[in-house]
Amino acid sequence: MRLVTYAGDGGPRPGAVVGDRVLDLGGFAGSVTALLADAAALDAARAAVDAADAHALPPLELSALEAPVVPGKILCLGYNYRGHVPDGVDPTADDPEYPDVFVKTPNTLAGPNAPVVIPPGATDVDYEGEVAVVIGRRAQRVTLEDALDHVGGYTILNDVSDRAWQRRQSQWALGKCSDGFAPLGPWIVTPDELGDPQDLLVEVVRDGVVTVSQSTSTTIFSVAYVIHHLSQVLTLEPGDIVSTGTPQKLPAAQDAHRPLAPGDAVTVRISRIGELTTTFVAAADASQEATA
Repeated sequence: MRLVTYAGDGGPRPGAVVGDRVLDLGGFAGSVTALLADAAALDAARAAVDAADAHALPPLELSALEAPVVPGKILCLGYNYRGHVPDGVDPTADDPEYPDVFVKTPNTLAGPNAPVVIPPGATDVDYEGEVAVVIGRRAQRVTLEDALDHVGGYTILNDVSDRAWQRRQSQWALGKCSDGFAPLGPWIVTPDELGDPQDLLVEVVRDGVVTVSQSTSTTIFSVAYVIHHLSQVLTLEPGDIVSTGTPQKLPAAQDAHRPLAPGDAVTVRISRIGELTTTFVAAADASQEATA
């Protein structure tokens, strides 16, 4: 299934994509997170999708989509694709022993249609297209063999980053956590539909040019290992997001690096998941905000 959260008359509603239509799933659970956490409700929703007459359903309005879940935690990986290493590090060096994990704070979450505001004074805002894992079942100290049983689905996250702030300190928080720096969506694809998460093509398109193109088969740490590893330290709850890192940009894109500017748009596309397009806008003038 492809699960969405969309703006309904009474507020956000959980739904499933059926062709180019949407089936309301509010009768099974109050939110996508609650649906993922309830195996019986999820099975009932899947049966309803299978039985649905698409022609009788309302059209799916992409502009009405919100972030598919509101995670309690957004955990991210750095340098998880082979060939993507910190500046000055040999890209052919041995793999690290453990994942490089950082967090994005709740204020970063944005829906699939929300523009990202470039903060005043930001000089080097960049994009990172990533497969985001959505936790469906509580995971606490799970084994590697059982880890994927705790995955509710997969979506797309653009780990927007301010490289200038990121370079100013050993901890990355201030470079990663500006408001709206984690666009998420447009939907969640459940594991039964997605298949092997280690066989997805991650691409990013900017200005009509593919700047990133690499398979998840080249990640250092698999989805299963990452869920297992994180759950040894903290409990992953339904709706939590684990973003699995970005590939290195293609050589031509690296050579032509240009910070994001107002008016730019970036599309992250991942096979068997879909596309997430993010536009970037200037911050409102302080005097306008004061009189708003």
